[in-house]
Amino acid sequence: MARDLETALLRTFVTAVRAGSISRAATALGQTQPALSQQLRKLESVVGRPLLHRSPSGVSPTRAGAELLPYAERILSLSAQALTETGRALTGRCGIGLLEDLAASRLPQALADLARLHPGARLEVLSLSDSAMREAYDGGRVQLVLDEAPDLPGPARWTVRRPLVWAVGQGVDVTADPLPVVLFSGTCSWRTSVLETLERADRPWRVAFESNSLVGVLAALRAGLGVAALMPANLEPAMACHDAGGLPTLPDVELGLARHPRSDGDPLIDAVETALRRMI
Repeated sequence: MARDLETALLRTFVTAVRAGSISRAATALGQTQPALSQQLRKLESVVGRPLLHRSPSGVSPTRAGAELLPYAERILSLSAQALTETGRALTGRCGIGLLEDLAASRLPQALADLARLHPGARLEVLSLSDSAMREAYDGGRVQLVLDEAPDLPGPARWTVRRPLVWAVGQGVDVTADPLPVVLFSGTCSWRTSVLETLERADRPWRVAFESNSLVGVLAALRAGLGVAALMPANLEPAMACHDAGGLPTLPDVELGLARHPRSDGDPLIDAVETALRRMI
């Protein structure tokens, strides 16, 4: 008998990974925790492999889960777009500014799928510094910006909270004193919250490596230089932290979307905003 991946099960899995917690995912989906856990076990049975590492501090994808995640997100995105956009041709242009950590996730693929459904639409995805993003937003090159809420170039239309997870470099001892930390350089709320979390937990730390890009941070982790805080979608399976008590629980990050006021009522930009909200 052929095996099928039910969209409801995939949605449960994706929500659990995004939330970093079974209980938070259950709340987001309006389900009980036992019901959601049963759906996850059913999906794991269909796939034939464990998809989530479970610990008292939350959940993170296994290697099989990390491999399934981009397919699951794309299936859900295509399903939603097929239901809402079939028979409606979208045209025009939309510029989208994304936080680099989101630009490196599955969102660009979802936007590419949307553009494929509508050949008359032109989408441009940009990942820029805060000052350059504000200039692009004010100048009309970018109509939508999805970023950390404090860094948005305009008022937030909506916000969401998403977890951060610890990524551990190969061979790094999470009980080391001081703990080697890989950080995003510069001043940002993300960096500050990570260091404040370590301070509150009375964990001595040292900066082992800094980079102003996600590519640089991931390279440092692969080289085994320390630990870092990442969004779950950017966590490589080999970097997952399996020592639940070895590191303090990280705070959530607040993401938000700003939309240029002159774009109100544009069907293409409405559709892109909807896609972003579904995928984030």
